[in-house]
Amino acid sequence: MDLTFTCAPANARTNAPRRRAPVGACDSHFHIFGPYDRFPLSEARPYTPPPALVPHYLDMANTLGLTRRVIVQASVYGTDNAVTLDAVEQLGRADSRAIVVVEDDAPLQAMADAGAVGVRFNAVSGNGAPLEQLEALARRIAPLGWHIQLFLKGEALVELAPRLAGLPVPVVLDHMAGARAADGAQSPAMDAACRLLDTGRAWVKLCGYRASRPPYDDLAPLARRFLTAAPERCVWGTDWPHTQFATPEQMLDDGLLLDWLDDWLPDEATRQRVLVDNPAKLYAFPA
Repeated sequence: MDLTFTCAPANARTNAPRRRAPVGACDSHFHIFGPYDRFPLSEARPYTPPPALVPHYLDMANTLGLTRRVIVQASVYGTDNAVTLDAVEQLGRADSRAIVVVEDDAPLQAMADAGAVGVRFNAVSGNGAPLEQLEALARRIAPLGWHIQLFLKGEALVELAPRLAGLPVPVVLDHMAGARAADGAQSPAMDAACRLLDTGRAWVKLCGYRASRPPYDDLAPLARRFLTAAPERCVWGTDWPHTQFATPEQMLDDGLLLDWLDDWLPDEATRQRVLVDNPAKLYAFPA
């Protein structure tokens, strides 16, 4: 297996945020990669990340004060969820959950027992279930109380939104619903996402930097529109180890990402909702 890395590694050290996250705060989106002798990457992967292991993740999360977490299956592993479910085991089933990528015949109940709470469709990086399987998989996971998580570009969301509204399970939209900050907070993608939020059965992840470019100062209007539309169904995640970046010079610090969230939030009660209460409800953490 060729291990020529196409992404920069996550920062070895995370700077402290202005304020640590509140007690019970959840990182609702990150990935674990490796060790590659135990968990080899998919041959069909769209990129090759450096290892990003559980101890490294915990160093970052502890600096921010994040004590609950949701490990998301990345496209570099396709539908082999072993690394993601192993990370749940390492981090502790009580405070960890998994979002998996599955095929039609996946053993869903066994995955649920191991900590899975949702299925991801990735229409950006691929290497997983195609969107043609959306309705069929939604019907299969509905009895488990799972949700569908989608990584889409904004224009794809506009087209897909009517199908999503008709699914029998909740829908979670990755990375600011795929909207582009340069298009503004009133773009067709933002409108489509907010219409889904209005149904009461959709959620959005305020993992924002993929929607923008340095200096990232156009993200706030998107986040604030989502927070106004549905403060009870917004969650936040680091997206560690940040595979978007090819060089260390581009890499963002996770302490800064938590500072951005503080800048977007209107008050302390909403901070508590986004970091603690909302993910506890969505991912079935104990009260």
